[in-house]
Amino acid sequence: MSKRKRRTTERSLKGEPLSAYRLMWMLVMFDLPVGTDAEKKAANDFRYDLLDFGFGRCQYSVYLRFCEGREQADTWTRRVRSVLPSGGKVYCLYFTDKQYAGIIRFERRQRKKPQKSPDQYQLF
Repeated sequence: MSKRKRRTTERSLKGEPLSAYRLMWMLVMFDLPVGTDAEKKAANDFRYDLLDFGFGRCQYSVYLRFCEGREQADTWTRRVRSVLPSGGKVYCLYFTDKQYAGIIRFERRQRKKPQKSPDQYQLF
């Protein structure tokens, strides 16, 4: 294990809070073809794979996942890549927990409170 990873692991095991500038969110957005039954199945399989990976659905083609850092986000990107359907477009975006805290959400014309980051124990 590299010295950098060991320090991060030791820090998270000691219960010290990780920096909101290090914690990340990964957003996967996609536009997949659904013209044939095979394309519909591939698109639905991709959605189910994202859910199995721990992503939460924000909108029909937008999924979000909390990550402990860039290294973990890169790992999830490789996993998403491994289940990509053959057609369509898929985008992976990353932003820090600090940036996520500034998101303004509306539902049914009502402003919603910002979503709280998962507790550290939920990361493992």
